[in-house]
Amino acid sequence: MNHTALGKKGEAQALEFLKKKGYKEVAMNWRIDPYEIDLIMIDKDDLVFVEVKTRSTDAFGNPLDAVNPRKRQKLIRAAHLFIVLHNHSLEPRFDVISIVEQENASTKIFHFEEAFYPLVR
Repeated sequence: MNHTALGKKGEAQALEFLKKKGYKEVAMNWRIDPYEIDLIMIDKDDLVFVEVKTRSTDAFGNPLDAVNPRKRQKLIRAAHLFIVLHNHSLEPRFDVISIVEQENASTKIFHFEEAFYPLVR
């Protein structure tokens, strides 16, 4: 499976995983150039911006490690734009879902709630 197909499959798995936990879908693959947010969900009083990282192996580290400071800043900027454009008043939260889908093994899904916070400058 190529990288793009694996990523799309992971996003679909993450969406179903969160729905089973009671989250409500707001948007999937929301884009405004040059930004993208994989999933936007509502969990109680939180507007949750979810970055999904999917890998076929964890041999090169946890997919969570790919959400580096630069990626976090891009997600924060995108979330700010989404909130302003859609006039949302819920509390923003940033989660990361890490999926490792190995051949001949079960899929591992890890949900990191409040994975990071925006920096106040």
